[in-house]
Amino acid sequence: MVPNVLSIAGSDPSGGAGIQADLKTFSAHNVYGMSVITALTAQNTLGVRDVHVPPVTFLQEQLYSVFDDIDVHAVKIGMVPDVNSIEVIAEVLEEYKPKHIILDPVMVASSGDSLIEPEAVSALKELLIPLASLITPNIPEAEKLMRSAVIDMEVFAPRLLELGCNAALLKGGHLKGEQSPDVLALESGDVETFNGVRVETENTHGTGCTLSSSIAANLAKGFNMSEAVLHSKAYIQGAIEAAVQLSVGDGHGPVYHEYKDVLLT
Repeated sequence: MVPNVLSIAGSDPSGGAGIQADLKTFSAHNVYGMSVITALTAQNTLGVRDVHVPPVTFLQEQLYSVFDDIDVHAVKIGMVPDVNSIEVIAEVLEEYKPKHIILDPVMVASSGDSLIEPEAVSALKELLIPLASLITPNIPEAEKLMRSAVIDMEVFAPRLLELGCNAALLKGGHLKGEQSPDVLALESGDVETFNGVRVETENTHGTGCTLSSSIAANLAKGFNMSEAVLHSKAYIQGAIEAAVQLSVGDGHGPVYHEYKDVLLT
């Protein structure tokens, strides 16, 4: 049976991030992808021009339309722009209790543009993160969530569990050096480091969306958390390397979600 995976996130008309990136990733992993849109953005590889947030009642109707009819095996949450959206998403997830909830705490786009209201960060921490099977912050996001600096990733990653999530993947893409490590902290106390070779490229638009949706897909297919992260790390590495085949925009280009060497069936 093909798993059903839902993305709750914003829309990117340029196709590199958000809902569009998530659906491409789900397709590459051979799961059935669905989407609930939290915000409409006007953006491209150069930056975000505008953000439109639909009425929260419409967000609620989208969520119930999916959960009332379809068995959702995993949920990926991306851009949640305001407190009202967070409250509605948390309410529906608490009601339906999907097995896997992957939260990518998107706060800033690759271009540097803010994607969340400042007061929504507290609501994210209070209402959504405690529901998450896994959160996947990069270093700046982790520092904002914990209000402290990341000095040692293997020490800092377990601290993220204090927010109430079951597991945390601290992403090291913002570090310098030849390696791009990600550190996974589990509620069992285990801490695992997943190394990857850093690719010198401008094609970084939507990498966080793509990684988190890949993990959601792999969990839905039955992999455990460590396996899902391992496979997804390999997938995003390949998608970044293959992005040289693309010619999309003049700024931070997208990764190549549909590259041929997808490692999973």
